[in-house]
Amino acid sequence: MISYLLFDLDNTLYSSSFGLEKAVGERIRRFTAQFLGVSEEEAVRRRQERIAFYGTTLEWLMAEAGLTDVETYYQAIHPEGEEANLYPDPEVRKFLEQIPLPKAILTNSPMEHAQRIIKKLEMEGLFTHIFDIRWNGLQGNPQPEAFYRVLQALGKQPEEVLFIDDYPSYVKGYLDIGGRGILLDEENLHQDYPYERINSIFELQRYLEQ
Repeated sequence: MISYLLFDLDNTLYSSSFGLEKAVGERIRRFTAQFLGVSEEEAVRRRQERIAFYGTTLEWLMAEAGLTDVETYYQAIHPEGEEANLYPDPEVRKFLEQIPLPKAILTNSPMEHAQRIIKKLEMEGLFTHIFDIRWNGLQGNPQPEAFYRVLQALGKQPEEVLFIDDYPSYVKGYLDIGGRGILLDEENLHQDYPYERINSIFELQRYLEQ
């Protein structure tokens, strides 16, 4: 039985239509190209070839390209003011408040990013924990170890925690360890995804009533 909700942050607790995650992707592309000393097109090609073996671009660059300055990376990818175009949706907060289960966040982003987003969305106080990438030893989703650390911190088994994320591979990673996960696919980008999928966070209600 589900007794905890574990949310991804970006494009999950706010709409992908804001374009914030797209902007993050553009900054990752620029940083990677500059760090590797290649064109942005070549950086994208290399990343696409290798990212499946890692949870994050940072993990890949550290493991295979010799990146050691983690803080410079995060400052470039998540600058101050990145949340400027977001605005809160009172209905989302109201919906989450009405769910009688504790809630936490698991993100592959650093804490400063998570805190900015949560503050801008006016969702402070809704979550018992924010598990960021530093807390997880720079090991991101969908690595099994990342999920297991969170579950241990929550004192829960995989099947007791419902994980909601907008990346199919991340949700599948949680399913693979015996958890229950739901893909939030707001733009219907993954219609061939074979597991549970919703288009809106409000659709969670029917899963919680099961």
